Amino acid sequence: MTDNRPIGIFDSGIGGLTVLREILNTVPGESTIYFGDNSRAPYGTKSKSTIIRYSLQNMKFLESKDVKMIVVACNTASAYAYEELRSRAKVPVVEVVTPGADEACRATKNGKIGIIATKGTISTGVYKAAVEKRALELGLKDIEIYQQACPLFVSLAEEGWWDTEITRLTAEEYLKPLKAAGVDTLVMACTHYPLLSRVIGEVMGSKVVLVNTGVATAKVVKNLLESNGTASGTDASGCVREFYTSDEPELFEQVAAPFLGEGLPSGTKHFTTDKYEVDV
Repeated sequence: MTDNRPIGIFDSGIGGLTVLREILNTVPGESTIYFGDNSRAPYGTKSKSTIIRYSLQNMKFLESKDVKMIVVACNTASAYAYEELRSRAKVPVVEVVTPGADEACRATKNGKIGIIATKGTISTGVYKAAVEKRALELGLKDIEIYQQACPLFVSLAEEGWWDTEITRLTAEEYLKPLKAAGVDTLVMACTHYPLLSRVIGEVMGSKVVLVNTGVATAKVVKNLLESNGTASGTDASGCVREFYTSDEPELFEQVAAPFLGEGLPSGTKHFTTDKYEVDV
């Protein structure tokens, strides 16, 4: 059995493209629809009720495009809205928190795991809880978790300042406590952060493993497609790549294109999901 409907992916902006890239690498035969809610970004500074409302509106848009799965390519939305999305969605919903926690627990050698995220994600404690739960399941003892909010990273990523002196100085300030703690594994618990991974890696040092939640999430997507029998019956040449943004399409493509490569994104359309009425 095959299912050629697309996979829907949404994020507050371009950060979720790091998840999309890994999905394209892992399941290249799948069509995709990406929605970046750039006009309402960042989500990390918004209230829980606002993030849930935005996420439900984004879900309704993707469902209107007849997607077969929704990937919440935003850690803040995953932290605040996943349960609500899962209960209301007509299709399977994949979040990015659990896969990243699993990857971190498998990567650490000294048991010291760092988590960098937006203030919203950190304040929920959801990532810390996910790491603790996975560590328990794997039989890991004496796990130490250090969290650090890095709110400016989102703006730097959105501006396309992925490897600048300003980015480096900001990273050095944010990451100082984690270096002092001696973490050997660092979870980039915001999908924007892998865009800054070169600077983050250089500041932390070569011995620290950076966990890209997009890689782990793409594996979950592949396994779910296979177990549900909904994998596509086409190859990459027959796939459709659609992009939507709630902000200016040209600006979205200018910032995103250097990261995705291969002429993507292209043909991006403007769409605002705030027209959808949802109960929160």
